[in-house]
Amino acid sequence: MGEAAGASGPDFSQGVPLADIPDEGTLAGRVGDDPVLVSRIAGELFAVSGACTHYGGHLGDGLVTGGTVRCPLHHACFDLRTGEARSAPAFAPLDRWRVEIEAGIVFVREKMTEPAPAMPSADAGAIVIVGGGAAAFACADALRRLGYEGRLTMVSADPDLPCDRPNLSKDYLAGTAPEEWIPLRDEGHYRDAGIDLRLGTEIMSIDTVGRTVTASTGEVFAFDRLLLATGAEPVRLPAPSFERDNVHVLRSLADARALIARAEKGSRAAIIGSSFIGMEAAAALRGRGVEVAIVSVDAVPFERALGPEIGGFFKDLHEARGVRFHLERSAQGYDGRSLWLDDGATIDADFILLGVGVRPRTALAASAGIAVGDGIFVDDRFETSLPGIFAAGDIAEFPVPFGGHARIEHWVVAERQGQAAAAAMIGAPDWPVGVPFFWTEQYGTVLRYVGHAARWDELRIEGDLGGGVFTARYFEDGQLRAMASVGMDRANLEDELALEQLAGVAADSGRK
Repeated sequence: MGEAAGASGPDFSQGVPLADIPDEGTLAGRVGDDPVLVSRIAGELFAVSGACTHYGGHLGDGLVTGGTVRCPLHHACFDLRTGEARSAPAFAPLDRWRVEIEAGIVFVREKMTEPAPAMPSADAGAIVIVGGGAAAFACADALRRLGYEGRLTMVSADPDLPCDRPNLSKDYLAGTAPEEWIPLRDEGHYRDAGIDLRLGTEIMSIDTVGRTVTASTGEVFAFDRLLLATGAEPVRLPAPSFERDNVHVLRSLADARALIARAEKGSRAAIIGSSFIGMEAAAALRGRGVEVAIVSVDAVPFERALGPEIGGFFKDLHEARGVRFHLERSAQGYDGRSLWLDDGATIDADFILLGVGVRPRTALAASAGIAVGDGIFVDDRFETSLPGIFAAGDIAEFPVPFGGHARIEHWVVAERQGQAAAAAMIGAPDWPVGVPFFWTEQYGTVLRYVGHAARWDELRIEGDLGGGVFTARYFEDGQLRAMASVGMDRANLEDELALEQLAGVAADSGRK
């Protein structure tokens, strides 16, 4: 999940010289055992917690720019004046600390108990959010943070609370994260925030004229603004022999629970597909002592997304832990105990995980006459072809940096889109989404990726690829389009900022 921030550096409760706080900069330190950042911005001093509210990343190792700090783990962005969480995946603000100056010495001794200034209230009538994933949760959270006080309904087909889905294929599946860590918020959060959360309820139709949606229960919800965040569903193999109880997908908390029930030490798993989900799950299952074989039509894992060099790095990582690969092969059938391939080979498998991709759930939108391609077409405000109806997350085909449209299946991207859609729904200042970011963690090795390189004509790798400390930069016509890194978190943050400046979509530019 990441390394929690430690308390190090000067103890601000004992005082530090004012001259040690750089102009328009930040000094990382502590108050006792609490990490704290002290910043001097436009001549004023501010102090906030130095631990990211997402996974506890050390903000002292982050990137300070424009009155904000970005976390090196998962690129959450915070306001150094107010502690406000400006950009997902963090939602909770940083604690603020009182700053005092005595005879040129700066002291930070206590947290500020008064709340940060409230957002002005906003009214856009009734809002309905369809979905219970990253974009849906982030939209609901942002609406309340932006001051929206109207009727807010969130309808999810999933029976479980909105959860931290990236963890399902990582620590939770590996058994190193307890289930109580998985929900993004508990039931009380939605109640206290005035969010009418309906679980296990599917929306069947949209009346775009009458401005209502109808649920599988027959209940009708009226809306003035609507967000479609129905996400994507795992692709299943067409052969009837794969329609078995021990053939799994991994998308929901229920899916992860079912896999864990199978993952006994010494059991044998076959993973079909070398996707990020498939490879992360392989690492997690090996952590439980499960024997793992991966079958993929690709010659190298991640070759299309990251290139053969980076794909080969991850393949070596898995093979060193006993994973067996069957590459450039396809699965033909499964009898519940043996999986057979197109070359006639067979693999003993007590259970199978399908990791061959997902498809966006766009049928609801298409049936309502909303423009749909590979996903639901949206503009830069995430509004669809029908005014007042928005879409975000895995289903949104949106304008990407450097031109064109794409649908990107990344968790943080979906959250930031949900935040941007919330602002657009109520006429609030724009909530910038920055450039796409994602991470993958396998056997404790974390790769972070910023930007969007659907294609590239040059890949520059620097550092020690074999040693697991490197950067990989993807260029098109001499222009940087994306960067991936392992063990180079600061460089990844710096390239994120450079890409945002190139694309004119800086995530820390403020909502003005």
